[in-house]
Amino acid sequence: MDSNVLLEVAIQEAGYEPGIAKLHNINISVKRGKLTGLLGPNGAGKSTALKGILGLLPFAKMTVDYGGASDKYAYVPEHPVFYETLTLWEHLSLAAAVYDMDENEFEELGRALLEKFRMTEVRDHLPESFSKGMRQKMMLMLGFLVKPDVYIVDEPFIGLDPRATKDFLELLEEERGRGAGVLMSTHVLDTAEKICDDFILISAGKVVASGTIDDIREVASLPEGSLFDCFDVLT
Repeated sequence: MDSNVLLEVAIQEAGYEPGIAKLHNINISVKRGKLTGLLGPNGAGKSTALKGILGLLPFAKMTVDYGGASDKYAYVPEHPVFYETLTLWEHLSLAAAVYDMDENEFEELGRALLEKFRMTEVRDHLPESFSKGMRQKMMLMLGFLVKPDVYIVDEPFIGLDPRATKDFLELLEEERGRGAGVLMSTHVLDTAEKICDDFILISAGKVVASGTIDDIREVASLPEGSLFDCFDVLT
């Protein structure tokens, strides 16, 4: 594997039961310091592909190879998952323990993330009382806490207000700067066009175009088209 590739995925076919494949011949490559956008209409197979990468599909003929120093990754789900009896800080502390973080490092980074996402005042509150946006912020904080080689992010912008979106994008840029790779599924095409290095467009479980924005435009026969225009034509 190329030393710049942190995640290489080759899906021959995959789905939720044998004989009924939802995905066919999908290849995904996430490079060091790069952000790859996984795009497609509802039902195209984006979430199924992410579940396959995470090993959560009951039926999958595929390979998942991690490059870099380790196979440490962070998954930020579309729908926040949390323990009802643990506070925000206790969630962060649990994640730090799982990844065997140094206590002083955790305290410093944990406090910085609370400040960055403006959640310091609710650090000792239960997430059950949080709004959807606040719960999404918690998921992002858990991901950024562990400093993984690869981020796998599913629809991160849902529920985030403009300021939280800006904070998220700034942290993501910092992580890419240190060499982390990102695979992000999103419907927010105008933002994706601005921040992604390359794209994988899928429709009906198959790749219809992949590469840079210029590659996507070429396949769509829209030399000056926006990502939205190309998406509309190809999917």
